[in-house]
Amino acid sequence: MSGLHGYYFEDLSVGQTATYGKTITEADIVLFAGVSGDTNPVHLNEEFASQTMFKGRIAHGMLSVGFISTVFGTKLPGPGCIYISQNLRFKGPVKIGDTVIAKVELVELIPDKKRANFKTVCTVGNAVVVDGEATIMVPSRG
Repeated sequence: MSGLHGYYFEDLSVGQTATYGKTITEADIVLFAGVSGDTNPVHLNEEFASQTMFKGRIAHGMLSVGFISTVFGTKLPGPGCIYISQNLRFKGPVKIGDTVIAKVELVELIPDKKRANFKTVCTVGNAVVVDGEATIMVPSRG
C-alpha cells in the first residue's frame, strides 16, 4: 500500500482488520451539527438532553459511523476504494469524553465484482455502540 493508493483487490484476504480511534469532544459534536445540519437538542442542549433516557447530551450516531468510513478510506482497503453499502445497528450512546474505536474485518471477497464485504463495529470500552456490515468496491491491478 502506498500513500496515495490503498490495497488492491488482489492484496486482500479474509480476516484482515484495521481500526481507528478518536476521543469525542464538544467541538466534534458542534462541528458535526454544523456540517450535517442535525441540530437535535439531544446533541446540543444539556438541559433538554438531561430529561431524556440518556440523562445528558450524546454524540450524533453518524459521527461514530464516520470513523468506519475513516478506516475504509485511509487504512483498509484504503485510498481508492468506494463505499457501496452499509447496514447499521445503533446499540448505545456516545458521550463527550468517550473514545470510540471503529474496527472493520474483511469477511468475504467477491472476485467477479472486485468487492469486499466487511463486518463493522464501533466500541466505547467494552461496549458495542454501533455494529453492521459494509460492502466496498476495491480497485484491481488488472
